[in-house]
Amino acid sequence: MFDNICKFLVENFSSDFATWLLGESINLTELSPKELSLEPIRADALILLQSEQSILHLEFQTQVDPEIPFRMIDYRLRAYRRFPDKAMHQVVIYLKQTNSNLVQQNTFTIVGTRHEFAVIRLWEQPTEVFLRTPGLLPLAVLSNTIDPEVILNEVAQEINSITELRTQSNIAASTAILAGLVLDKEVIKRVLRSDIMRESAIYQDILQEGKAEGKAEGKAEGKAEGKAEALLEVARNLFNTGMPLEHIGRVTGLSIEQLQYLQASQSRESNQ
Repeated sequence: MFDNICKFLVENFSSDFATWLLGESINLTELSPKELSLEPIRADALILLQSEQSILHLEFQTQVDPEIPFRMIDYRLRAYRRFPDKAMHQVVIYLKQTNSNLVQQNTFTIVGTRHEFAVIRLWEQPTEVFLRTPGLLPLAVLSNTIDPEVILNEVAQEINSITELRTQSNIAASTAILAGLVLDKEVIKRVLRSDIMRESAIYQDILQEGKAEGKAEGKAEGKAEGKAEALLEVARNLFNTGMPLEHIGRVTGLSIEQLQYLQASQSRESNQ
């Protein structure tokens, strides 16, 4: 779930991440893993963006993985094979603090070969970096602070100042999910407005799907919201049965990402 949220942020606020990681606000577009023939090696976890001159490769991790160094050199070589003239910037971003030495690893080394990549441990990063642009706001609560609740309140104020409703709701929903790595759900629910998160991309996707089907059947648009609410209620009830998300998806027609978000929301509500 967390890597999906980070992927959403990077793809929708690529200039904010480029400014942070590359030092310049350049235009980045999505690079499909298929172009690098990466399907056999966790292609779904890749975040690849490109400009005319460079490729930005990001990996967000909540837990340590000893295979990270190998994956980084493997991705680098595959990218070089496809785009030999493009520079490649590779960054592993660890979201949750750990004492494991694996989060210090930034090289892959075997006899005769050495490859380096960047590593960012968010809990060591200054908070102010993430308060400058909307796309980075959800990461602020994971930064270097002794009181993440205070930072969450600052982020909430910044979110409230965002004038574009869809952007505001998407940032709020993303913040709520990532904040769950360091804060209790009750705290998150108290600080972030649920009415804003209701307008997030996930809920709206469900709503729009319902509207499209309703119009095709000659029904009133008001039926669409009722259908969206009904789908949500069915999914919530199935969560309580312990049914796997894949099966719930088949029953409701919702994606795994949508179900994961709803499951997290239900968990927050139950802990109020």
